[in-house]
Amino acid sequence: MSLAHTRKKQPELVRRTILDCAGQVIAEHGMAGLSIQAVADAAGVSKGGVFHHFPNRQALIEAMLNDLLEQGDRDIDTLMAADPIAYGRFTRAYIRLVLSDDNPDRTATSIALVQGSLFDPQTGGLWNSWLHGRLHRHAETDSDPALEVPRLAADGAWLITCIQDALPDAPHPDFLRSRLPALTERLLAMTYGSK
Repeated sequence: MSLAHTRKKQPELVRRTILDCAGQVIAEHGMAGLSIQAVADAAGVSKGGVFHHFPNRQALIEAMLNDLLEQGDRDIDTLMAADPIAYGRFTRAYIRLVLSDDNPDRTATSIALVQGSLFDPQTGGLWNSWLHGRLHRHAETDSDPALEVPRLAADGAWLITCIQDALPDAPHPDFLRSRLPALTERLLAMTYGSK
C-alpha cells in the first residue's frame, strides 16, 4: 500500500502532520520562514496536499493558533482540576500555563505565532476571543479585578522573555528566563484571597 493511498484514508493524520511540521518550521525559522513549500517539504507532501487541508498560508496560521488554543484549554482544565481552591483557580492555571517552560518546541512555536498575530486583527482576535471566553466561563471565581493584575503581569513577563534576546542591554540571554520560577510563585501568591 502506497503512502499516498494511506493518506487518502487518513486525512486527519495528514492534517495533523502538516500542523506539526508547520510548527517545526516556525520554531526553526520564525513566521518569515513559514511558506507552503517549506511546510510541504517538512511534511513530505505536495504543496497541493497542504492546500487540500489549508487553502492558504493565513488559513494554516489560523489553524495553528486554534490548535495552540485547544491545547491551552486542555492544559488549563488539567491544572484547574488539580487546584482545590475555587477563588482565582483559572488565573492560577493561566499563570502556570503562560510562564511554564516545559515544552521548548511548543514555546518557540507559540512565541512566533503570537508575535506574528500581535498586529494582525484577524489572528489576534482568535486569542482575544479565547481569553474572553475563558474569563466569561470562570466569571464566578476569577472576575475580581485584583486577579487581572497577575494575569497581565504574566502576559508581560511572557512577552519580555520572548523578545529578551533582541534587547540590546539584556545582561545575558537567560537572565529573565532564569527568574521566571520565582516570578511565577509571586504572581500565584497574589491570586489567593477571599471575595
